[in-house]
Amino acid sequence: MSSETFKLTFVGGTGSVTGANFLFEGAGLKILIDCGLEQGEKEAEDSNWEPFPYDPKTIDYLFITHGHVDHIGRIPKLVYDGFQGKIISTQATHDIALPMLNDTMGILSHDKLHHADTIYTAETVNKSLSLWRGIPYYEVVQLAPGFSMRCLDAGHILGSAMLEFTYNGEKIVFTGDLGNSPSTLLRDTDHLENVSYLIMESVYGDRNHEGREMRREKLITIINSNHARQGTLVVPTFSLERSQEMLLEINEILNQKLIAVQPIFLDSPLAIHLLPAFRAHPECFNDTVQKLIKSGDDVFNFPGLTITETTESSKHILAVPDPKIVIAGSGMSNGGRILHHEQNYLSSDRNTLLLTGYQSVGTLGRHIIDGEKEIRIYGQTIPIKANVMKILGYSGHKDSDHLVEFVSFTKSSLKQVFCVMGEPKSAMFLAQRLNHELGVNAGAPEGGTSVTITLGK
Repeated sequence: MSSETFKLTFVGGTGSVTGANFLFEGAGLKILIDCGLEQGEKEAEDSNWEPFPYDPKTIDYLFITHGHVDHIGRIPKLVYDGFQGKIISTQATHDIALPMLNDTMGILSHDKLHHADTIYTAETVNKSLSLWRGIPYYEVVQLAPGFSMRCLDAGHILGSAMLEFTYNGEKIVFTGDLGNSPSTLLRDTDHLENVSYLIMESVYGDRNHEGREMRREKLITIINSNHARQGTLVVPTFSLERSQEMLLEINEILNQKLIAVQPIFLDSPLAIHLLPAFRAHPECFNDTVQKLIKSGDDVFNFPGLTITETTESSKHILAVPDPKIVIAGSGMSNGGRILHHEQNYLSSDRNTLLLTGYQSVGTLGRHIIDGEKEIRIYGQTIPIKANVMKILGYSGHKDSDHLVEFVSFTKSSLKQVFCVMGEPKSAMFLAQRLNHELGVNAGAPEGGTSVTITLGK
């Protein structure tokens, strides 16, 4: 078998946890891995409208690791700019894509300054989906003679995948985001074997989470403390995965009578629109959840839960007597209905704000978690008197120790690891740990740089 030289360019997803976009060229093909929006600070948001540093018309394939907007959000712009290749992901990610892109369209189509209203249209979204094919995990896709790809389970969100490319027997893997296994909902992240090159996430490369049992106990304590204070518990959550995982967790602790039945609102239209995709793909769930479903338990519904899809039903939450729980998007408080709830509830010490995930630099959630005493919402200054709590164990990402453990399974075959999709401190810290503890060649590439690698035995 012969070897082949490939070029890997880190277009996006370096120096930041968002904006994943990697260009992989070789074997006569130009391949993109992910095409996501940068989220957070205004400067990063402006960069979403800059021209791609490659010609979209020349791209043969776009492979998607998972359905979060920072991995798929720029696909309509890619298509608008001339991409006509094939888009491939797992079937669950394919099914998630339409509601996710429609939601993105609803937000960005108001941006006339960047002409987003002409890019993010129903026509462009539908054209994107017409190019998109969903495949099962582990199905081998032949790209060229001796060159193939398959999706391994990343355990991050519904349908999330690691993309394993093999050229003449040698492997390079793009992890996408790696799940915080064991998950309440999903199967564990697959182990890797005999991988030569690894492009891996590093969101929590420099810190660890609480364990699953600790996070569950903290959740029970926070809910019960809020109930005793007769307050409102406000939970900003990501519409995709975190909301559904939170519903499952509350369902379990209610079944065990560890918290009181009380009004609980799922106030996220996108999370609501995603529920059918979750119900359609039980094969992505772990054995425990699959057994619950087979026993007749609707794991995403329970006594006291109200789904508030319309604006009017969302507004009515304010009139519902305390104590109550409001689960709303977005997870970083940078848009969506959560802003109205924070505006209404943050100024009272009876209430609680529970942060359950990563808060990007520049987002409102980051300002709150960093301890600011007041914030601005819709032009109004809001004093933060509510009890601000955080449970990092609900993160959908592996922490530092588990990222190192993940790499250890294939350390003997690794030639190089590239730590991406993390803030610089996290990426560099993880690279140092991999170097020192596992003896692998690891680094944190800068955005826009390229490396040349050789694959094939």
